[in-house]
Amino acid sequence: MPKNNLILMHAPSVFDFRERSTLWGPISDLVPSKPVFEMYPIGFTTIAEYLERHGHRVRIINLAARMLLDNDFDVDEFIGSLNTASFGIDLHWLPHAHGSLELAYRIKREHPAAPVIFGGISSSYFHEDLITLPQVDYVLRGDSTEEPLRQLIESIETGEKPADLQKIPNLTWKDKKGFPRINPLSHVPDNLDYISIDYSHSVKTVARDLSLKNILPFTNWLKYPITAVLTCRGCTHNCAICGGSSYTFRNFLGREKPAFRNPESLARDIRRISSFSRGPVFVVGDIRQAGMGYAKTFLNCLQGIKKPVIFEFFRPVDRQFMEMVAGSTRNFFVQLSPESHDQNVRQYTNNPFVGNSIQTSIEHILSVGCKRIDVFFMTGLPGQTYNSVLGSIEYSNQLMEYFDGDPRLIFYISPLAPFLDPGSPAFEKPLKYGYKKFCHSLDDHRRALLAPSWKYVLSYETRWMSRNDIVSSTYQAALLLNKNKLNFGHIKNEKAMLTEERIHRAIELMKYIDKLVATEDPQVINIMLSKLRPQIDEVNDSTVCEKEDLHLPVGRRPVRIMRSFGLVAGDSVKRLLRSNPVQS
Repeated sequence: MPKNNLILMHAPSVFDFRERSTLWGPISDLVPSKPVFEMYPIGFTTIAEYLERHGHRVRIINLAARMLLDNDFDVDEFIGSLNTASFGIDLHWLPHAHGSLELAYRIKREHPAAPVIFGGISSSYFHEDLITLPQVDYVLRGDSTEEPLRQLIESIETGEKPADLQKIPNLTWKDKKGFPRINPLSHVPDNLDYISIDYSHSVKTVARDLSLKNILPFTNWLKYPITAVLTCRGCTHNCAICGGSSYTFRNFLGREKPAFRNPESLARDIRRISSFSRGPVFVVGDIRQAGMGYAKTFLNCLQGIKKPVIFEFFRPVDRQFMEMVAGSTRNFFVQLSPESHDQNVRQYTNNPFVGNSIQTSIEHILSVGCKRIDVFFMTGLPGQTYNSVLGSIEYSNQLMEYFDGDPRLIFYISPLAPFLDPGSPAFEKPLKYGYKKFCHSLDDHRRALLAPSWKYVLSYETRWMSRNDIVSSTYQAALLLNKNKLNFGHIKNEKAMLTEERIHRAIELMKYIDKLVATEDPQVINIMLSKLRPQIDEVNDSTVCEKEDLHLPVGRRPVRIMRSFGLVAGDSVKRLLRSNPVQS
């Protein structure tokens, strides 16, 4: 009998990244994970908890993190050792187009009888491409697949009868002759009250499977245990470059309006996380999307929580609202993404920040005692020129002067990379937004990920900037921003010099790769780049800034392992922790 009903596995972006030398540049500088994007989606947590609640044994394995943590880790041997009735693989973010498909292939090779199930936003968009592949048996579409997956798991247990399969909502599958069948996308819940952001499931599986390394959300999580809670699925905004826009959800995920999580439950999720982690909790989604009544209820329920809470606001904020936030918790942080200082560019992308609202929002946020504001600009936007990119850095400098160099105000810039989001307005109507797409199909994106540098991975250029311009302006903007941070004392001279040196090395490596691409065949390029692997690795993890600059203070013991794991797991976890937890 299979030990598990389902194993959920997360693959690296490029499966054989350990054998490749790719200059990934700054594409992952502003997220916790590394360029292989080893952080698995929050949906793994909700799926596992939901299925376990309904009597099914589920295991999460972060294969990408395992491969990063151990260069000698034998992937095929490990896959062959697994015991489960079925496998689930996320293709939520398109940068996993290579790794997820290769993982599915290897699973099928080792376990030919075990069904392989795909899910996620990118899987939903490319479900007809996926189902034609021999290593893919099922694709579950939509943003809420917990219940359809339960039905599918139970159908697999009883023999995968076509009469049962055709009743499962949101399912794309193959009949006995191998022909694709597409069931209606009819399971689109009106709210998220049926799910739980319950990380204690992960705690329990550590005890059950005696392994921490397999389930780490990302490689550095034990040192920086950031977690997330989900306010909603769907969005009220329609940003042109976003694959999570209202346009995408409406046209490709069957969602006409967002489904929200009960605000009381949302606050309870944060309190539950506080029992085992001193790390920050990121509240995914602007809490105002469901209305100010929702936001006020949530903030009232948040009273007394001392752990750091990160809010993201999609549109400008006023003083009254920020006083409500400050009244709920004094240990809060804010992220704003105006994308550009240029109003013309923001109009192209439908960004809600208009006029002087960036400055006034920052003023309101700082005035009520916010611990820190991270403000994010981007390169590669429609309507954006090379000079406009640099103009965003000049604007950030003006704001730092206006706020007297307040150290709580931090600016960042990174590229819209590596791909245009599938299903976003810009992806669907590239000419309207001034984009030229180099990748259209799933296989186009899979092959692009094998390019030698992030410039050639980019799936687009714009009417205003070529791929060369996007890359060059990103590096030049980063150099200017680094100098600004030094001038205002936000970073020390040593760190500024290291960042500048790293950016210049990345620029030189990019020039060298450009020459190779122009004169050599792919096999020669791979050989030549393998000799530069140490230099490339040095600039890949943090390019335009230090990744750790985004981290918030978490104290000496950020994860309360013995308190939380010991309570739910007893002696088995205590024995595990005494024997080097990350190596187990």
